[in-house]
Amino acid sequence: MKALILLFAVFVVFVMPTTVVWLLGRRARVPHWMMIVFLLAGWLTVAVGLALSQRAQPSLFPETSPCYGTRSTPVSQYFPPDSFCRHADGELRTVNGSNARLVFWTAANTTLAMAIAAFARRRQRV
Repeated sequence: MKALILLFAVFVVFVMPTTVVWLLGRRARVPHWMMIVFLLAGWLTVAVGLALSQRAQPSLFPETSPCYGTRSTPVSQYFPPDSFCRHADGELRTVNGSNARLVFWTAANTTLAMAIAAFARRRQRV
């Protein structure tokens, strides 16, 4: 039963949005390479953003949280995605490095660039 629920969740969260975007792109006659880049960069943006915003949270294993043992409280920021530890003196210190944020912003800008390019190509043909 758990496998069926997991399969349904994957279908609703991943397969349905991907299929809808793909069908809309085909209807608008967007090239396949542009749709593939858009979908891959979009899902990478979502995955990296989720990882960055939840990194300090002690959800499954509290000992693996960067805030564990420092008497600090984990704080999440969802856009731009980042995680912080709020220390006793009130200072927020990020737990994510600049490379991870660079991956997020590169993927987000690639997704946006593909959407703008598809729209511009569509307007150019009409």
